[in-house]
Amino acid sequence: MRRRAPEYRRPSRRRMPGWIWWLLGIFLVVGLMLFVLHHNQKEQFRPPVIDKGSEIEEAPHEKVNFTEELLSSTSFARQLADQMTLAKAYVILAKEHGNLQLAWELSSQIRNCQRLLSEGAVSGRVITQEEAHPIISRLARLIYKAQDSHYDISTTIMTLKSHVLALEERAKAAVVQSAEFGQLAAESFPKNLHCLTVKLTEEWLHNPKHRSRSDEHRNSTRLVDNNLYHFCIFSDNVLATSVVVNSTVSNANHPQQLVFHVVTDMIHFGAMSTWFLINDFKGCTVEVRCIDEFSWLNASSSPLVRLSEMETQGYYYSAGSKNLDREIKFHNPRFVSLLNHLRFYIPQILPNLEKVIFLDDDVVVQKDLTHLFSIELHGNVIGAVETCLESFHRYHKYLNFSHPTISSKIDPHTCGWAFGMNIFDLIAWRKANATALYQYWQEQNSDLLLWRTGMLPAGLLTFYGLMEPLDRRWHVLGLGYDVDIDDRLIESAAVVHYNGNMKPWLKLAIRRYKYIWERYVNFSHPYVRECMLH
Repeated sequence: MRRRAPEYRRPSRRRMPGWIWWLLGIFLVVGLMLFVLHHNQKEQFRPPVIDKGSEIEEAPHEKVNFTEELLSSTSFARQLADQMTLAKAYVILAKEHGNLQLAWELSSQIRNCQRLLSEGAVSGRVITQEEAHPIISRLARLIYKAQDSHYDISTTIMTLKSHVLALEERAKAAVVQSAEFGQLAAESFPKNLHCLTVKLTEEWLHNPKHRSRSDEHRNSTRLVDNNLYHFCIFSDNVLATSVVVNSTVSNANHPQQLVFHVVTDMIHFGAMSTWFLINDFKGCTVEVRCIDEFSWLNASSSPLVRLSEMETQGYYYSAGSKNLDREIKFHNPRFVSLLNHLRFYIPQILPNLEKVIFLDDDVVVQKDLTHLFSIELHGNVIGAVETCLESFHRYHKYLNFSHPTISSKIDPHTCGWAFGMNIFDLIAWRKANATALYQYWQEQNSDLLLWRTGMLPAGLLTFYGLMEPLDRRWHVLGLGYDVDIDDRLIESAAVVHYNGNMKPWLKLAIRRYKYIWERYVNFSHPYVRECMLH
């Protein structure tokens, strides 16, 4: 057999099956369609290109100062406000002349004007001409209509003037009425305090042990021991007196060395005695006495009683004697109360003592007051905090210096001072015979020409030249009327004084200062808890 010679020809190329070509074509068409679709979506959601001009036009409006807009003479807001003011005047004129239809139309356009102005003020945007023009046009037509009805400018001026005068009179009357209502609220005795007094008085009457214990305390040698620290309080307010005593002993280094001499009236004597018998104040001694015990305090021997009766009867029981021009604060019965005038008779009330601190019932003690007893008074009778600041609270603010009795003896520029927390040297008092000076000045003022009423003017005259100034931090005043006292001054004060009508036990009290007083109230006591719920 012969071997076949090798072939060197190129092998033939195999053909691709037709179904593969169809498949590739389909993929190509589908891919092309997807590409076109994706391109269209990009074009659809592409953010529009905005030129600078259109960007400025579509930018949000900046807020404007609407107050400046109202003051601008070229703004539509100013024109609307002026038109509205004039329209309000013509509403009054139309009503007075019985033209209720015109008054209604004017009021309707005024409301539209107020609505547009309020919208502009809230949104902080400029009122445009398109918004303002319809209202201004309608108001102008109505104002012309009012002028055609003979509501001329002279009539408008006279009417508005009469209304202004009437409003001024109403404002004055409202101020006086507000002051009178405030004074009535300050003079009133709160229901919860009255409840406490009634319950304590009831216990005093039904428990003879309290009366026997009270008599025993009267014979205590501590009451006349000058080695102890003595305080006197004259009040008919049981809870307020309790706060004074409690705050004093709570801040004293040695409360057992403190002795309190409380004087009250016959009505509150049982309640006051019971309260200090059933409560312990850290071992201090509290003596309660009734003003009726002082037989020397009568109309024949003391002008105080006679003048007090005259003032009380003359003002409260005689309608013809009331002077409406008198300052309302002097109508308070506190100023004609015998208890408040007892401060001028301390040597007679406490004849065996040498030094005593006097405290009002509207004070709160925050520091140890026993250090006051070591302050040198340099022969003066009273130590007090001065209240003058430049020309304020000097003698000429309290006394009538047009009267020769005053002007010939007193310097009008002498600095005034405050009652409420005072240290008295009773030896110097007796030497100066200050009580006789007080009675002299009361006799001179029997016609109320030297001063109107009150204790402070009488005290300024009685202790003129006999007062030793104390550091201001001993006595901070104003918590009964001033809402802006510096907190640092209050914290540094030895005594804070709620002088004024907004006493801490009243609803009128300034809330900012009330907590100082309330932290010394024994709210856990059953009587206090029950009465406070009422």
